[in-house]
Amino acid sequence: MGNFSLGFTKYIGMEAVSSSDGKFESRMVITENHRQQDGFVHAGAVSTLADHTAGYAAFTLAGEEDQILTVEFKINFLAPAHGDSLVCRSEVIRSGRKIMVTESRVYDLNGGEEKMTALAIFTMAVVPKKDLVR
Repeated sequence: MGNFSLGFTKYIGMEAVSSSDGKFESRMVITENHRQQDGFVHAGAVSTLADHTAGYAAFTLAGEEDQILTVEFKINFLAPAHGDSLVCRSEVIRSGRKIMVTESRVYDLNGGEEKMTALAIFTMAVVPKKDLVR
C-alpha cells in the first residue's frame, strides 16, 4: 500500500484503507474541488478512484517484477454522489499471467449512510517493469 497515493492520486486526496490478496479498498474525502456544476462529485473523480483502486487490487496478485496497466474499463453511474467522502472496494474477478479482470464498487458516504454510486469492470494488463518505457 506504500505507493498508493502519488502524483495525481495524492493531489485529489485518494488514500489506501485496506489490502488483501485480490482485494483493495480506498477512500477520498470530497472537497468543493471534486464537485461539478450541479454540486455532485464529478464523474472523473469517481472514475479515477474506481480505476486506481482496481489496479491496486490486481497489483496484490502480481509478481514483484510486474506492473499493472489499465487496458479497458466500463463504468455505470448508479446515482449521483453528493456526500462528504467516497469509498471504493475493488476485487480481482479473474487473475491470469498477462490479463486480470477486476471490479470496483464506489460508495457515496453521506452523514454515516453508505450508498453505491458506481459499478465498474476493468481489464488490466500485467506488464514486466523492464518492458515499460518512460
